[in-house]
Parts: sequence; structure tokens; C-alpha cells
Amino acid sequence: MVVAERKPIKEILEMMAGYKKILLVGCKGCVTVCCAGGTKEVGILASALRIARKKDGNPIEIVEYTLERQCDPEYIEQVSSIVEGDGVEAILSMACSVGPQYMAKRYAVPVYPALNTTFIGGSLEHGVWAEFCQACGNCVIHHFGGICPVSRCSKSLFNGPCGGSAGGKCEISKEVDCAWHLIYERMKALGRLDDMAKIFPIKDWSTSRDGGPRKVVREDMRL
Repeated sequence: MVVAERKPIKEILEMMAGYKKILLVGCKGCVTVCCAGGTKEVGILASALRIARKKDGNPIEIVEYTLERQCDPEYIEQVSSIVEGDGVEAILSMACSVGPQYMAKRYAVPVYPALNTTFIGGSLEHGVWAEFCQACGNCVIHHFGGICPVSRCSKSLFNGPCGGSAGGKCEISKEVDCAWHLIYERMKALGRLDDMAKIFPIKDWSTSRDGGPRKVVREDMRL
């Protein structure tokens, strides 16, 4: 899932400083799962903004709404009556960065991001998420025991550890596992240590962001 976290309240207040009425819109997708932008978080942020603005003698009216997703045009349409007919001066989006971009494309009002999009990852424990994928466009984890060296090795190395790890931890921090230690242990458990002798060529990054904005087209699904 896409993992995001809310911007500091001070930064959000600065973005909303000139507005009297806004639409605060959440997303029931990834940011709900990582507790950053679901219905609950929309309510919490709305309350915090109202309290802060009232304290400053500059109250703000906030319309709260949570969409099923903000990355699909059909869901964006659900707030059209609010944005276009309810005097909303700006939209504050609690979605990954795709959400506010879709909102900005559709509506003729200023759109602001309430979240910082951080990475593609998963849950380690309740309230803790970690990066597992950089969306490089050419998945190779089957060569490495199901562990991604691109995202989980601090140096994105393809051919073994750098030599700076110790005790299974990366040299950048004792809190970070050495991905190649994990790969070794996994390959050993699978009886595939001989595969680690293979030399992989320099990665072709043309499938990643370095090739420009990417697009996936499924002709069998197009209308």
C-alpha cells in the first residue's frame, strides 16, 4: 500500500490561512489503512483546525467528506455539488499525492495536500509501517528469496552486501536490517545459496521513474 503521514498542523494552518470555508476530503484507500487520511483522521484534523482558528479569532467552516478513493475520476465527481455549489474556497486533500492532483485537475479551486506521501510498504506491527517497494517497474525479488534489494538495501545493491554491515544490521543504523543478510538467510533456508553466486548486470532504470511519468494501458479493459 501507499504509506503517508499527515503534515504538521502548523503547516496546514499556514496553507489554510486565507480561507473561510474549505472542503476537507479523505480517502478510504491506502491512507485509511495507514491511519493517515480516513474518516477518523478527517474528523480529527477538522476539529484541530476549527479549534486553532477559533482561538485566533478567525473561525473557519469545514465541510468533511471521505471518498472511496481519490485516485479514480468517478469518485472525485461525488463532491462536485459541494465544491461547485456550496461556496467552498479551497480543497484540503487527505490522500496520497495522486488525490490532490486529481482534485486540482477536476475543480477550479485551489487544492492543498494535507499529507506527505512517503513510500510503498506494509505494516510491521500496529502503528509501524516500513518501505518494501520503490515501484521500479521490473520486479526481481524472485532472484533474491522474495526480498527486494532495490528498496530494502540502503544502497540498492544487486550483487551482495557492501561490507559495511555488522551483526545483520546496516551501517547506516543499528535499527536497519541489512537486506543482504536477510537475503542470505532466506536463500539458505530455501537451499538456494548457489544462486547467490550469479552476477546481475547493472539495473535498467528505464522502467522506473527515470524514464519519465509512467502509464499502464490494458486494452482489454478500455471502453
